[in-house]
Amino acid sequence: MAAIEADAGARSSSLLTTERLVLRPLTPDDAEQLHRLLNDWEVCRMLQTVPFPYPRLLADQWIADSVAQRQDGTAYHFAINDTETGGEVLVGAVGLKLTAGQRRATLGYWIGRRFWGRGVAREAAGRVLRWALANLDLDCVEAVTATDNPASARVLAAAGFREVGAGREVFLSRGGSTQPVRRFAASRGDVSALPDLPSLPTGGLPLLLVAACVLIDGSGRVLITRRPEGRAMAGLWEFPGGKLEPGESPEDALARELREELGIDVSRTCLAPFVFASHSYERFHLLMPLFLCRRWQGKPVPREGQTMRWVTPDELADYPFLPADRPLLPMLRDLL
Repeated sequence: MAAIEADAGARSSSLLTTERLVLRPLTPDDAEQLHRLLNDWEVCRMLQTVPFPYPRLLADQWIADSVAQRQDGTAYHFAINDTETGGEVLVGAVGLKLTAGQRRATLGYWIGRRFWGRGVAREAAGRVLRWALANLDLDCVEAVTATDNPASARVLAAAGFREVGAGREVFLSRGGSTQPVRRFAASRGDVSALPDLPSLPTGGLPLLLVAACVLIDGSGRVLITRRPEGRAMAGLWEFPGGKLEPGESPEDALARELREELGIDVSRTCLAPFVFASHSYERFHLLMPLFLCRRWQGKPVPREGQTMRWVTPDELADYPFLPADRPLLPMLRDLL
């Protein structure tokens, strides 16, 4: 089975930004300020794994652990810097811990008390959520908040989470007592942007016409790409291609898309129709002819922030594809 890891960009990512925040890996230099902000009962009491009082040495250890976890891909913790403070002041932290052997992770965050009420938590949590679903091999991100913390529940809802249940969890900050909690979750369907769609005067689902191509190299491998952050269903895999512009044929659309996405030139005569997909999504119906191509000019290079991989036909099943693409995979494996 092919090993599927986080994108190289995800593992090496050192910076996430929003309109006013900079999210960066924690460093040992952050320990003093982190301790000052976190050693506060009003902050600590809402956190499950943080004791109160919060020892200074624990800040050093936690930062060291966060560096090691980022390197081995088990967790990604970010310091939150607010550019409104000049970009140099740590105001909180947000992190994502992956669940071993599962395609899910848990998100947590905290903000120093004097920075409350500015929308920092919502902005940071939403940014990490979207980055994670687009760049890590996840289907779902979960979060938990104490029932006596309605502000955090509002933050999660605004960031894209939906409430999925209730339960009880141990809070180290409250002496190891079990507290009632609200559970939240978010998947790609909760945060994905929708494509621009035509309207249908007769009602029903708008029809979206897309053309895609299976590029096959001399070793029989096929090229697949991962949808980047900011695109609908970011993080899922697909065959390169895109929407037809008005007046375009599928072949012309593919030639344009492959040039824009991958920097290669493909002749219409090198595109062989193979099969088509017809799939109803929640907000539109997709019709997609799939072509095969073994000859092109240039070397494919990702030009739109997407991840690109050459895989064998047998490895296709190891990757989470877009729903419309999944029924096509067995036919492609049988052909190749």
